[in-house]
Amino acid sequence: MKALWNGQVIAQSDQTIEVDGYHYFPRNSVRMELLRLAQKSQSDRACPHGVQFYDVAEGAACSERAAWSYEAPRPSMMQVDHYIGFWGDVTVQ
Repeated sequence: MKALWNGQVIAQSDQTIEVDGYHYFPRNSVRMELLRLAQKSQSDRACPHGVQFYDVAEGAACSERAAWSYEAPRPSMMQVDHYIGFWGDVTVQ
């Protein structure tokens, strides 16, 4: 699987995990230098899995909150603990 943003591969792995239609990538397969921590909203803080959103950015280009990770997942999401999911302007194929 690949995650593409602005014509470039930002994650690639054959060990993604699919949950509820989203593919989660192991961190070591993600170009983490392109992710910036997004400020947590009130609903983020209420998430039972400890969600952390990331902006995908390079130079002036930015896609806000286009990636996320569960930093303290409950048992139902433990299989993707600290993996990175993408949506929005990021295409996963």
